[in-house]
Amino acid sequence: MSREAEAHALDAADPGHRELFDIPPVHEGPYPEVAYFAGNSLGLRPKATRTELLADLDSWAALGVEGHLEGERPWLPYHELLTGPAARLVGALPSETVVMNSLTVNLHLLMVSFYRPTASRYRILIEDSAFPSDSYAVQSQARFHGYDDAVVRLKPRPGEDCLRTADVIEQLGDDVAVVLLGGVNYLTGELMDIPAITAAGQSAGAVVGWDLAHAVGNVPLELHEWGVDFAAWCSYKYLNSGPGSLAGVFVHERHLGGDLPRFEGWWSTEAATRFEMTPYSRPPQSADAWQVSNPPIFSMSPVRTSLEIFDRVGITALRERSLRLTAYLETLLDVPIITPTDPARRGAQLSLRIGGALTAGGLAKRLRFEYGVIADAREPDVLRLAPVPLYSTYHDCWRAAAALAEVIPG
Repeated sequence: MSREAEAHALDAADPGHRELFDIPPVHEGPYPEVAYFAGNSLGLRPKATRTELLADLDSWAALGVEGHLEGERPWLPYHELLTGPAARLVGALPSETVVMNSLTVNLHLLMVSFYRPTASRYRILIEDSAFPSDSYAVQSQARFHGYDDAVVRLKPRPGEDCLRTADVIEQLGDDVAVVLLGGVNYLTGELMDIPAITAAGQSAGAVVGWDLAHAVGNVPLELHEWGVDFAAWCSYKYLNSGPGSLAGVFVHERHLGGDLPRFEGWWSTEAATRFEMTPYSRPPQSADAWQVSNPPIFSMSPVRTSLEIFDRVGITALRERSLRLTAYLETLLDVPIITPTDPARRGAQLSLRIGGALTAGGLAKRLRFEYGVIADAREPDVLRLAPVPLYSTYHDCWRAAAALAEVIPG
């Protein structure tokens, strides 16, 4: 059996849910659709998204302002349709979860509450390879409080690409106020030991938060059980909710209803009294208290559609297929991989180190236009391949590996 025939056989035995998604076409070549490995940058569109978004738009046309309280999905409580599925996906209580804003806006709103520096405890721990937006956010928060040297950037050991849990814990001095790490590192694909780091950080007296942009919808999470203080995530990568789509927030129940400072707006007050139009907020004892403005319904619609898919399929089943699919891709590649080899320490991503005269961007361009393989480049020398278990196939993996073997000199 040829390697390509083997890939087809694996797809027959272990299918995903590709039929639920619109796969971009290939304009030239032997295959009708692209082999898409950029779901860790932007997930593909579920086929149901268009139909359900149009239905929400039709409510506006048919009802006007009365759509706030009438129709199949009234707008006033619309965000509550997302709360339960989002909470189940991240292992949280519904009261600890809310979908709102964008990721970095949410990080700022959360740090208003959780970054409360003092003269002796003011540092913020992040990974050196954090997504740039996280770096900008924590640096600006520190400057806002008058600290220019607060951010501590954790680097791997010399000659290594990924952080070791023990090395993170070693940096938890008594001057650390907040730990804010990526649950899955965007560059290397490393899955951090969230429960161990959370426990160690809190034992050291720090508040521990997580950016789950590359973890949510990728790996199982148990934020409530792990005792995470706060977390935020976007929904346009593995959650397939569209470019710039609404993000999520988790605040552990022990912080709800207390005296934490927050920025507030109309949607921060309890829903039952919102339209009394009083000048004083009465925030609910839930993560809803971190909301500010009324939510954009037509941006929430694709998130709701996506979360329904995850509710139906289940993150446990997706993780199991992800482990099989990523391991299969790994066996096909003859390129240096900087992602951990231990499957328990990675999500649905393999990051490749590109050597020689090729740049990551140049390689990604050739893969797309010559082979119909879409990957994500991080200059100068990292190519990221994300075999997403919802819609990627074993044959996609074979195509990517075969293309790389032709493009990269042996």
